[in-house]
Amino acid sequence: MDLELRHLRALCTISAAGSLTRAAATLGTTQPALSAQLQRIEKLLGGAVFTRDRTGCVPTAYGEYVLVRARAILADTDRLRHGPAGFGRRAVRLGGVSGPILVGLADRLGTALSGVEIELHAEHSPRLLVDLVGMGRLDLAAVVDYPGYELRPTPGVDWRIVADESVHVALGADHRLARCAALSLADLAAEPWVLPPPDGAGWPEYFHGVCHEFGFTPRVPHEVGALRPLPELLARGLALSPCQATFEPGGGVVVRPLTGEPLRMRHLVAWNRHGPLAEYADRLPRWAAEVYAASLRRLGR
Repeated sequence: MDLELRHLRALCTISAAGSLTRAAATLGTTQPALSAQLQRIEKLLGGAVFTRDRTGCVPTAYGEYVLVRARAILADTDRLRHGPAGFGRRAVRLGGVSGPILVGLADRLGTALSGVEIELHAEHSPRLLVDLVGMGRLDLAAVVDYPGYELRPTPGVDWRIVADESVHVALGADHRLARCAALSLADLAAEPWVLPPPDGAGWPEYFHGVCHEFGFTPRVPHEVGALRPLPELLARGLALSPCQATFEPGGGVVVRPLTGEPLRMRHLVAWNRHGPLAEYADRLPRWAAEVYAASLRRLGR
């Protein structure tokens, strides 16, 4: 069996859906048929792309590597299908981790760059995003890093710090600790946590390290890469989750700060110094900071 575009599309659909059942419905096939196809693809690739549990399908570290490249190949294929009409079309490609900065920058750039199409690429690995900027696959990325795991310089890439924030905690509104205005990390030692797979840039390693400094090893029964099952886990009181200060509450989920701010993270914007956004280098960090500040004000934080 050769690896084909339909196989890459199946992998990306599974990742986006978060489960084989939902992905099968999207692809117009059955769950057993898609499961068998996934097994054949993983055998061909020589490694597991997803782990399966009761919460759905979560990409492995190798799976994240595969998915980034699969998305890039499918995007390039779609551009080729546009034929001569798409040749020379102006587009600015933005990438980023989840959060308001990426979407806010897309809005600002859409206004500033009249007639230029803005394309977004979601990816949770900051290191991969910066590498894509360096390769010219992206023009700009909104990323994060953590103390002791700061992003390394990349040839051809300029970056600026947008914000340095305290990591918050998301939990169910009915959780016994939800009545507290702020939480002590030490008091959360016995709580179950839900964390994402490693992002290749220091998370959740940084989280584990700080917990160790507070005298405990966090219990992590859940690993969730897709956003879809996370709010349900939190709302049902099955786990707590570290989150950004701009994390949106709602749906039975509340957000609380940690006393003493033991966990911190930085927001950064990185752009290709030879790309179409280089001439906006003085404005990009300011726009990102304004978007970030507006999000905090809206959330009352």
